[in-house]
Amino acid sequence: MTEEVQFFIETSKEGMDEAIKHLEREFTKLRAGKASPSVLDSIKIDYYGVITPLPQTANISTPDAKTIIIQPWDKGMIVPIEKAIMAANLGFNPANNGELIRIIVPPLTEERRKQLVKQVKSEGETAKISIRNRRREAIDEFKKLQKDGLAEDIAKDSEQKVHKMHEDYIKKVDDLIGRKETEIMTI
Repeated sequence: MTEEVQFFIETSKEGMDEAIKHLEREFTKLRAGKASPSVLDSIKIDYYGVITPLPQTANISTPDAKTIIIQPWDKGMIVPIEKAIMAANLGFNPANNGELIRIIVPPLTEERRKQLVKQVKSEGETAKISIRNRRREAIDEFKKLQKDGLAEDIAKDSEQKVHKMHEDYIKKVDDLIGRKETEIMTI
């Protein structure tokens, strides 16, 4: 096996790994009825003229399964943080006591659970598309190399390796989707 072939196999694997990592990050943002600081990661606030992610402006903790506590490092940021949480439309109703912001995570309704499952499946399909694209790119490269003199059996073996890798990663995506769906639908 040539170095070029090995390079394209490794590159495909790295791309497929990245698709799985991205999917896992997206899944942490979807709340499943229990408090998790990661659901606030996407919220950005105007921190004295600089758009800043919420976790970089406050301590975020979960003292229990239904509560998120946000304690800004600067008390003057309580109102902007509260407004940003409301504007993010996450279904939260933050309560401000002047020192910190408390969010009681409401239980998910059946309708909201179904919406989240659709979102999980959509994210999963996006990851699968990314994985398929990596496989296609590698196979295209193997075909180019074959035209440039790579032995046919090496090209076919390489295609088979990438295809097997593709199947393994698709199975990982399906497993992640199944686990997240079960987590969301469990009351």
